[in-house]
Amino acid sequence: MQRSFSIPAMSISANSTSTRELHASSLMVFLSHLLAKSPQIAPLHVESPARDHDGVIVSIPEEEEEEEEEEEEEEETKINPQQDDWLPITASRNGNSYYAAFHTLNSGIGFQALLLPFSFTILGWAWGTLCLSLMFIWKIYTHWLLIQLHESTSGKRCSRYIQLAKIAFGEKAGKLMALLPVMYLSGGTCVTMVIMVGGTFKLFIQIVSGPTTSHAKQPLTTIEWYLVFVCLAILIAQMPNLNSIAWISLMGGITAIVYCTMIWVVSIDKRGDIDVSYDIVKGKSSVANAFRAINALGLVAFAFRGHNVVLEIQGTMPSTEKCPSRVPMWRGVKQAYLLISLCFLPLALGGYWAYGNKITADGGILNALRKFHGHETSKAVMGTICMLIIINYLCSFQIYAMPVFDNLESAYTSRKNKPCPWWVRSGLRALFGCLALFIAVAIPFLPSLAGLIGGIALPVSLAYPCFMWNLIEKPRRATVIWYFNWLLGGLGMVVSVLVVAGGIWGIAVNGVDLRFFRPLPILQ
Repeated sequence: MQRSFSIPAMSISANSTSTRELHASSLMVFLSHLLAKSPQIAPLHVESPARDHDGVIVSIPEEEEEEEEEEEEEEETKINPQQDDWLPITASRNGNSYYAAFHTLNSGIGFQALLLPFSFTILGWAWGTLCLSLMFIWKIYTHWLLIQLHESTSGKRCSRYIQLAKIAFGEKAGKLMALLPVMYLSGGTCVTMVIMVGGTFKLFIQIVSGPTTSHAKQPLTTIEWYLVFVCLAILIAQMPNLNSIAWISLMGGITAIVYCTMIWVVSIDKRGDIDVSYDIVKGKSSVANAFRAINALGLVAFAFRGHNVVLEIQGTMPSTEKCPSRVPMWRGVKQAYLLISLCFLPLALGGYWAYGNKITADGGILNALRKFHGHETSKAVMGTICMLIIINYLCSFQIYAMPVFDNLESAYTSRKNKPCPWWVRSGLRALFGCLALFIAVAIPFLPSLAGLIGGIALPVSLAYPCFMWNLIEKPRRATVIWYFNWLLGGLGMVVSVLVVAGGIWGIAVNGVDLRFFRPLPILQ
C-alpha cells in the first residue's frame, strides 16, 4: 500500500511543478508581447561590451570609442560660446565687406614690399615678374581656402588659425605645427616694427634737420624712439575689439598705398640722372647663386602677408544660412588684393627700372631713393614718405597684435570664467607692448634673422591651407582638386625648407652683428 501510494504522490508533485513552469513561461511571453506593442515604451538595442569567462569587461565597442574621442576633441578645440563673446576677436560680429577690405589691406602691405625691387636684382626681369605673379596667385588661392574653411556645414566657426589647425591635424599636431609660426607672424612682426621704426625716425630726422646737428639739438636715442612708438601703439591698442579698429586699418591701408606710390613715382621721375644697369648680381659660385635666388624668392613670398589673421578678420562678421560670412569676406578680400596688386607691381617693376642693380637689401628702394635722389627731392616729399611709413607701422601693429591680445584675454577668462575688466585688458596690452619693447632693445638684430625665422612661418600661407582643405572637406580621392592641394601644399613645404636653408647660408656667409642690448644710434 505504501509503495502504490507513494508513486502517485511523486507523480502528482512532478505534474504540479511542470504546470507552474508552464504558467510562468506563458506569463513572460505575454508581458514581452505587451511591452513590444506598447506605444510608450520602445525596445532598446544596446550592444553589450565583451566579457571574459568571469564576467569582466575586456573591451568597449569601437563605435563608442570613436564617439568619445570625437567628443573629447570637440571639447578641446571648441571655445566656450559665452567666452567667445568676451574675447576681442569675436566680441563684435557686426563687420562687413568694407571692414574686411580695410583689415586685409592693412595687414597685406608692409615694409617687406620695399624689398621687392631688390629681389629683381637677383632674379632679373623675366624670373622676377614670373615669381611675383605666381606668388600673388598662390597667396590669393590659399586665402580663399581659409575663407571657405572658416565655417563648416554644421555652422561651427573657426575664428582663429590655431583652432582650425587643431581640427585639421589633431589637437597636439595642430598646436605643434601652427602655434610657433602664428605667434611669430603676430608678435614677431610687432617687434620688427618697433625695430624698423628706429631707422625710419633716423631718416626723418636727417631729412628735416640735415645730416649734422649741434650737440644741443641732438634728437632722441634709438631706445627713446622705440619707447615713443610703443607708447603710441599701446594707447591706440585700448580699442576693445577687432571691429572697433576698422578705421585704424583704413588709415593703415591708405598710408601704405600712398607712400608706396610716392616712392615709385618719384623714383621714375628722377631716373635720368643716374647710370642704370640691369645685369643680374651673381655670387662667387653656383651654390651662392642658387642660395641668392632662393633668398630672393623668399623676399617675394614675405611681401604677401596677412594669412595668420584671415580667420580672425572673418570672425568679426555675422553669418546666416542665406548669407554666410564667407560671402562678404571674399568680396572684401578681392577688393583689397586688387589694390595690393596695383601697389606691388609698379613698385617692383618701377623701382627696378629706376635703379637697376644699385638697390641693396639695406632699406631697399627707400634707401635708394634717399641715396640717389634725396638731394634733389624736396624735404616735404621725403619727410611725408617717412611719416606715412611710421603711421602705417602704428596701424599695422594693431591688427597683428590682436591675436596676441586675444590669447592673453582667453587665458584670463578661462581661469576666472568672466570677461576681462577694462583695467585688466589695458594692463595685458600694456604688458605686451613692454615685452615687445624689451625684445626690440635686447635683440636689435632680429630683422637680420627674418629670412630664417620667416621661412619657418611660410607654411602658414603656402602649405597648411591646402592640407587643411583635403583633411577637413575630404574631396574624393584621386580627383583634380585632391591631387592639386596635396602637390601645392608639398611644394609649399619645399619652398619653406629652401628659404630656411637660404637664411642659414646667408647668416653663415654674411654673418650677424650680435649687438645684444645695443641698438644702433639714430645719428652717426
